[in-house]
Amino acid sequence: MGLHGSAAATDRSGPLIRWLFATATLNVPQAASPIAFALLALGLTGEATDGAALILAMTLAQVAAVLPLSRIGRRFAPVGFLRALVLGRSLALAALALAAWLEASFGALIVLAALAGLANGAAHGYLRVILNQLVTAARLPRALGLAATLNELTFVLAPVAASGLGVVSPVFAVLMLTALGALPALLVPSVAAPDPLPAAPSSVGTGIGAPIALWLLCATASGAAVAAIEIGAVALALDFGFEAAYAVLFTVPLCVASAAGGLWIGIRNLRATRRMVLVQLAMMSVGTLLVALQASLPLTMVGVVMMGAVTAPLGTHYSLTLDALAPPQQRAEVFGLLRTANAVGIILTSSVLALASLSMALMLVACLMLAATLCVGVGSPAAFAGDWRR
Repeated sequence: MGLHGSAAATDRSGPLIRWLFATATLNVPQAASPIAFALLALGLTGEATDGAALILAMTLAQVAAVLPLSRIGRRFAPVGFLRALVLGRSLALAALALAAWLEASFGALIVLAALAGLANGAAHGYLRVILNQLVTAARLPRALGLAATLNELTFVLAPVAASGLGVVSPVFAVLMLTALGALPALLVPSVAAPDPLPAAPSSVGTGIGAPIALWLLCATASGAAVAAIEIGAVALALDFGFEAAYAVLFTVPLCVASAAGGLWIGIRNLRATRRMVLVQLAMMSVGTLLVALQASLPLTMVGVVMMGAVTAPLGTHYSLTLDALAPPQQRAEVFGLLRTANAVGIILTSSVLALASLSMALMLVACLMLAATLCVGVGSPAAFAGDWRR
């Protein structure tokens, strides 16, 4: 079997559909955890904001573990290792729910949240590797575009589900979301063992090259920009004189535009040219700047829509380009790093928002996006893996 699977495998839509739903459900715990953990903390400590400590522990653990776990996984079949990662995460989340029910110390919950976060980056990396064995290279943009759309739906619906289930019981909410997050272990399709890879050169595993680092920087900047809207939506609403509930004026257009961008990629099965990527990065930069200026509500919403419209196309491009750039032995860890780069962007935005105003945070993120855009503009064509049209 070659890099992107056999022809027989790509002629069947069933495995791809299962992979798409596995991708969507894999994100459920992360998407729902801000609400679920806030409700859990409220019941235990009386402070909903303490849930942020659980989120931070989960995210930092993901960043720390993505490379070690991805490299360990080289010794095993991708599907089996992915299932082990998902089940390990589910056990940690179930233990967290049990500890909360038993009213264990909040420190114990932080440790369990960190254990649950260990597998997130590596799991996404191996799930993305499995896609290469389900579709041909020509169909990857469509599959990734559809995955991006489902991802947006997950991040819209999972917090709603967490809120509804939390009314019954925060512990029950965590358990139900844990069950949903375990579904990828059942949904991920089995694939034939890939052909043996050539022996890895001595440099493999010791670091990543500049082209890969460039796209990881772009992913970090994109993640930080989108997180600034999602995390700062309430502050934006208050700045424009609305009540906090009007935060949906910014989050809903962002999600709808992002889902539409994913559908556009999925329907047209587009691979971006270098010029298109530069335009999309520039749109993200300008959109972030418009939001940061807060000159008027219409202009701010235009900025939000601009950002959302290119989120999925850029994410698809990052994934496709890193697929071509990464050595076969490193694909899982590079895809895991791509996911983790997004998490680093979220951490960066959260930190700046905690220390400075929303406008300052947005301006810094806009500068980061502009720097990434300039790096791509002046970067070597090698960063486009040689097979991308200029």
